[in-house]
Amino acid sequence: MDTGDRLLTPGEVAALFRVDPKTVTRWAAAGRIGSIRTPGGHRRFRESEVRALLEGDGVVEEMREDDAANKPRNNGPANPGAGYGPPNGLR
Repeated sequence: MDTGDRLLTPGEVAALFRVDPKTVTRWAAAGRIGSIRTPGGHRRFRESEVRALLEGDGVVEEMREDDAANKPRNNGPANPGAGYGPPNGLR
């Protein structure tokens, strides 16, 4: 079943959208962008679908905003002394 559509890697798609490849993988896992799996389990994306998303009105911005909203924020440790030194306060 060859449709002549080129398959792109997450890295190639990420470069087109100017995001991290992990973001593309999260979009695929959430169903925001279609993907197929290779026999080895890697994700691939149909170039025609990616190009259609790139040319859509506001779709890319919406995806970036959603991703930014889900990005964890590092506010530092809740207990500043925790995690440093020997376990259980042993000195």
